[in-house]
Amino acid sequence: MPSEFKKTKINGVYVLETKTFKDKRGYFAETYNKQEFTEKGIPNTFIQDNESESSYGVIRGLHMQLPPYDQAKLVRVVHGRVLDVAVDVRPESPTFGEHVAVVLSKRNKKQLFIPRGFLHGFAVLSKKATFVYKVDNVYKPTAEFGIRYDDPEINIQWPIEQDKIITSPKDNMANTLADLKKKLQEIIKSENTK
Repeated sequence: MPSEFKKTKINGVYVLETKTFKDKRGYFAETYNKQEFTEKGIPNTFIQDNESESSYGVIRGLHMQLPPYDQAKLVRVVHGRVLDVAVDVRPESPTFGEHVAVVLSKRNKKQLFIPRGFLHGFAVLSKKATFVYKVDNVYKPTAEFGIRYDDPEINIQWPIEQDKIITSPKDNMANTLADLKKKLQEIIKSENTK
């Protein structure tokens, strides 16, 4: 098997230990295998790959798309090092509001599988980082929802000095977890009245 799937404290979120095969030429690693994922109970079909590059101190997130445009993600780092965070916001989940934080780097070759119904964000811990990820649903701008990286209810311990944090203007104006709870309740209520 190319990867080892390790469960996290939140149901459905996995850290993948990607096996690499090294020789004098370099290395080879299989980073995704649909059959392997399906056998592990992850039948998602990824439809798009994305890539971003960021500098030290950049925090991207916390982002998601609201149902029915929510996305599962398979994330990894191909250059540098980040702290990657997934926050459970599935309305009926016993771990609603809890998060998993994992260091992903070129060196450790770890990946994080994040199912639908999660906020996602990361902080760059190296001089630069190239972050790549697969998604299983289309991008819909009107379904975007963001929560501030420093929302006190979620209480993520970002390992970057406060004066070194760089965020986008959009992320600085993002919502709170309480705002998201209200929005998800509205969506559920709307679905139930159809």
